[in-house]
Amino acid sequence: MIQERVRQGVYVKDIAAELGVHPRTVSRALGRGNAPPGRRPAARRSKLDEYKASVDRLLAAGVWNSAVILREIEEQGYRGRGSILRDYIRPKRPLRAARATVRFETAAGEQLQNDWGELRRVVAGCERKVMFAVNTLGYSRRFHFVAMECADAEHTYESLILSLEYFGGVPDEVLVDNQKAEVISHRVGIAVEFNQRFLELAAHYDFRPRACKPRRPRTKGKDERMVRYIKENFFVRYREFESLTHLNQLAEQWLRQEADQRLHGTVKEVVAERFAREAPHLKALPAMRFDTAYHERRLVAWDGYIEVRGNRYSVPGELCGAPVAVRIGLDGTLAIYSGEGQVAARHRLRPAAEGWALIPEHHRTLWEQALKVERRDLAVYEEAARWS
Repeated sequence: MIQERVRQGVYVKDIAAELGVHPRTVSRALGRGNAPPGRRPAARRSKLDEYKASVDRLLAAGVWNSAVILREIEEQGYRGRGSILRDYIRPKRPLRAARATVRFETAAGEQLQNDWGELRRVVAGCERKVMFAVNTLGYSRRFHFVAMECADAEHTYESLILSLEYFGGVPDEVLVDNQKAEVISHRVGIAVEFNQRFLELAAHYDFRPRACKPRRPRTKGKDERMVRYIKENFFVRYREFESLTHLNQLAEQWLRQEADQRLHGTVKEVVAERFAREAPHLKALPAMRFDTAYHERRLVAWDGYIEVRGNRYSVPGELCGAPVAVRIGLDGTLAIYSGEGQVAARHRLRPAAEGWALIPEHHRTLWEQALKVERRDLAVYEEAARWS
């Protein structure tokens, strides 16, 4: 039939479509002529074949370490390579029974989980790493996220504060990862050593800090899931941003319009409605915001400037040579304090390419002193000329 269709001028691919086979099958049949298909070569025997039953018994007993299994079957006479064994085990690994995990539900206002996520996106026309902090309330599953310049201690604390302000209250405890900004050391069986600044933040907002077990991300699985949700939803919908400020504006809009209105698959409730029941259980925010700025010290140079992050900023002339305290806000503000704790100068951080930052009033006295010229009698110079 194939040969007849070819004589009629039908293309091989059309014959294959009629028969429901691949075009190569039709080509092979034409090449054979009237001869029947040849027998396929018998499959090669594997050195592991006679030991597969033993391997399967070990897997059923919960032994999945290929090195251990290899030693067992070598004692039975196996002389093949370990790669053959690993290739046999690999497709069976999805069948391995995972350790059971009991979902831990918390009461309203009891817990908030904290975590970080990162991915690459275009910001201000350039592709860069975007780091974002995610904070999720355990009861309602309402979450907040914010993109930050980096994940150091100051930005970690700021992101947590922004989330508490977004929720309008504070839970009883905050469950964190073992990030150095929050946890100095955490070894099983030994008390957790928290970062002192993080303890100050916890005391200021009246929450109990708690660290999840090392190398066990399921401890804070609710927040881990939200990191993935953000990547697969928000960062799929929005791929380019004018700035991190623009990203965070879109994020807050997306949170209120979409994330808060979703029907949660586990609790089977709309997140915003469930949060309405949790909100009364959150403690009130403190009257004063925790200071997350960088605090450093500088020595004022004799020209009336200090150096901060690659640029120089003017300081009142009377402080030349004196030590000063510097507060660098995460919003780009710079405050300089004298030894008595008084604000001596305020600037906005600027890149070095824009040049030094000068407030003219700071150096007025320095210029006045520089313009003073000592007057001398010309007779002094005439006398010096005669002697020379």
